[in-house]
Parts: sequence; C-alpha cells; structure tokens
Amino acid sequence: MLAAVRGTYLGGSVADRLPLAWVVIPRCWASRREPASPSACVSTSLCVCLQLLILCCQTQNHPSPNFNQYVRDQGAMTDQLSRRQIREYQLYSRTSGKHVQVTGRRISATAEDGNKFAKLIVETDTFGSRVRIKGAESEKYICMNKRGKLIGKPSGKSKDCVFTEIVLENNYTAFQNARHEGWFMAFTRQGRPRQASRSRQNQREAHFIKRLYQGQLPFPNHAERQKQFEFVGSAPTRRTKRTRRPQPLT
Repeated sequence: MLAAVRGTYLGGSVADRLPLAWVVIPRCWASRREPASPSACVSTSLCVCLQLLILCCQTQNHPSPNFNQYVRDQGAMTDQLSRRQIREYQLYSRTSGKHVQVTGRRISATAEDGNKFAKLIVETDTFGSRVRIKGAESEKYICMNKRGKLIGKPSGKSKDCVFTEIVLENNYTAFQNARHEGWFMAFTRQGRPRQASRSRQNQREAHFIKRLYQGQLPFPNHAERQKQFEFVGSAPTRRTKRTRRPQPLT
C-alpha cells in the first residue's frame, strides 16, 4: 500500500541541514496503473503529514549558524578579492600634541600640522577595521617588530604592518597590532614611540585623532618659509638732533 522514495526534492535549508530522508507517499500517487481505495489514501496522507511535522521539528531544533564567529574568522584574514579603500589623513597624538610622521625607518609624533612627512596613506586590509598605514613622502609602512618597537618598512605585506582600528568612547582612535594582540601604537610626551608591550587601550599615549591633511600652512605661520624671509637693505639716515623747548623761568 505504501511506496517509499527519497526526499531529494526537499530544497532550501532542510536539504542542507538534514540528510536525505525517506518520505512515504500514497501508492495511489506513486502509481497510476493500480488505483487505491480512499481509506488507504487517507491513512497514508496522515503518515506523510506526521513525517513532515517531524522534519520541521528537527529543522527548528538545529542550531543556527554563528554569524559573529564567521565575521571574526573572516576579519582575521587578508581580503585579496575586494578593492582596497585608500584614505589620506594625519594622526594627531593626544600625548605629544603633534602628528605622527614616518621619516624612513624612524616613527615619531613630533610633526607639525601640514608637515609633508605627517601625510599618511591608510589602506584597508579587510572589512574588520584592519588597515595598513604608509607615509606618503617616505613610502614606508608603520610596522611593529617582536620587541614592540615601531619601525618603517618598505613592504607592508606582513602581519606586523597591519593594525586594527578601535574607536573609543571618548571619540579617540586606538591602533592595535594584528599580530601581537594587546599591543598598541603609542607615543610619549616627547613624541618618541613607547614600547607596545606596556601600552594599553585606555592610556592617553595610545589615543589618536584623525585629521585631514591640508598641506603646508601659508606664510608667515610655516617655519620653513620664515627662513626664506629676507630683509631689504637701505642706506642709513643721519639722526636729526632733537631741540628742546625752553622752560619758562619761575
């Protein structure tokens, strides 16, 4: 009275989450040559409904995929397919009051606003707020060695040159190294790089503000243009003698 076929027609999430199930269908549906009685069709229809109900319950009890874990796993890998977004700005250090500059292998936070070495090119590494920071003038990437020291490298492909942007509650931004978790880019009051193993996210030394790069400031605020200022020489003039008015006699 019953004919069993594989449920290969079940598509969507049921077919993906469950193995191929045996679905019992009425014989009157499976074969057109031998018509079955109405009572047999009713009983087999009830069996089919019961099996479908069991499949639905198993589907609901199946745990849903963890999307947050998927985002964390994908964020830890470099995205080689998507187009990289490039931004240009300056990083203002909260502690030194200056801007981060890349002069060859040396990294410091002593640049004035508009300095050519303070212009940074920031490239996205993946969608998980991971970036690579390169000096526009020196073309060197900001990297962190195994001792926690900031250095400039000509190539930023290694994981030492990848930083994770963390936006803090006080609107400052912290940069955590992707290879060394818990190590942050930080500078002292004198603008020297601080050892990353001693830096923390809540410390002022690791707080930065993104500022647009507007180039060199106009004269006379720029220091380099002040050095080019020239005095025009003129012939000295003889000072005239001042005559005093006579005081009245008393």
